[in-house]
Amino acid sequence: MQIETDKTMTTTSIAGRTEAVTVKSYYKIIPKILSGRLLGCGTQKPILTEEDVDYLVRNTAITKEQVDSQFQIFLTNHPDGMISKKSFHSMMKACYPGADTERLSKHIWRMYDINLDGHIDFREFMVVLYVMSNGSPEENLKQIFRVFDINNDGKINIAEMKRIVNDLFKLIDEKDVENASKEILVQSAFTEMDENGDGEISQEEFIKACLSQKKFSTMLTLKIIDIFITK
Repeated sequence: MQIETDKTMTTTSIAGRTEAVTVKSYYKIIPKILSGRLLGCGTQKPILTEEDVDYLVRNTAITKEQVDSQFQIFLTNHPDGMISKKSFHSMMKACYPGADTERLSKHIWRMYDINLDGHIDFREFMVVLYVMSNGSPEENLKQIFRVFDINNDGKINIAEMKRIVNDLFKLIDEKDVENASKEILVQSAFTEMDENGDGEISQEEFIKACLSQKKFSTMLTLKIIDIFITK
């Protein structure tokens, strides 16, 4: 896979570090790493329906043979054909030892459980995996938007933004950051993203702010991406 690398910028992290980042590369690399780990982490056998195969072939560049192969790997690790919240949390804990995985898993879970049925099935898993590893930056950001949209209403309000920032700092364990800095980040990012000033951030506004490389919007989004690519 050829990762796009046509936009590079320098940004200052919340802790004061200066980092060179490639925007499109960042937005394309994220849960490919997480998904790879989940696929490799460790009753009646579920059957992959023709409808699911056709859907995946139609909506991704994956062939029928690749779908079948990935399904067998998925079943090896998840014999009932689904990933439960408990299993997801356990895998996140194994993948990110030392982090507050309870909060992390709840936020990342929303990227995968698209139909909100409390499970991640093979189809949901593969669609996110494909989009995040091969999709456009816009498609990637649509998935990241789901992390912020805690109540799944298609919008981000200021309370959701505050919660994500607070949980994010606990996840990355940046204890040297003052509460005032968190509040500045929340208010600044929210103002940048809420282009029409209606007190809510739509998916379109979120994507536009991130792709426009607005300072605080980009800083916050990259901090979420850092969770997936730091050791």
